[in-house]
Amino acid sequence: MREKFSRVTRRYDLVNALGSFGLDHWWRYLTVKKIATCSGPVLDLCAGTLTLAREIVRQRPRTVIALDLTMEMLTYGRFRLAHHPANTFIFPVQADAENLPFGNSTFSAATVAFGIRNLPHPERCFEEVFRVLKPGGKFAILEFSRPEVPLFATLYRIYLFRFMPFLGGRLTGDREAYQYLARSIESFPPPEKISLQLEGAGFKRVSFEQITLGIVTIYTALKP
Repeated sequence: MREKFSRVTRRYDLVNALGSFGLDHWWRYLTVKKIATCSGPVLDLCAGTLTLAREIVRQRPRTVIALDLTMEMLTYGRFRLAHHPANTFIFPVQADAENLPFGNSTFSAATVAFGIRNLPHPERCFEEVFRVLKPGGKFAILEFSRPEVPLFATLYRIYLFRFMPFLGGRLTGDREAYQYLARSIESFPPPEKISLQLEGAGFKRVSFEQITLGIVTIYTALKP
């Protein structure tokens, strides 16, 4: 997985923006709003090129620990933020989201955008996030999902399996990475199952909101 993302690092955000017709910025904005009341340090998992971390700081300046398995992604994100006001608040860490190198009850909130789908064992990540959150801490997840309206679902599969590999392949030279994207979305569990996994990890007040006709889902959970 580390090698897969390191190959597309420099064009990753461009493909996301073009492939979502710019909606990815709106999705991240809505996700960060879910943790608006949390003033302490935030853990951003699968942080990639620090796009969500930057939005967290933009909405409310605070310390963000941006964790990712791929150092190339973090390094490139740091380079892009070299002269950005958010830079002084964001601290990249290379580590595994299923084995967090932090003590218990460290963070007031945790986030992840489009990363849970790539983890071998998401339930382990949920357990680790629960452990490192302070009591009352919030967890917000932004992830792709599958539309349920029949006609739109059919059109979306064509877009996902035909258009995205074409676009990603042209811009990054790695068509296979975006074929993997389509397969991972297709096989990802429905929101109801992810919600049960969050509850199994100990979270309460678990909810999810499907937006843009079900293309993405925002999950929220609370550590009591």
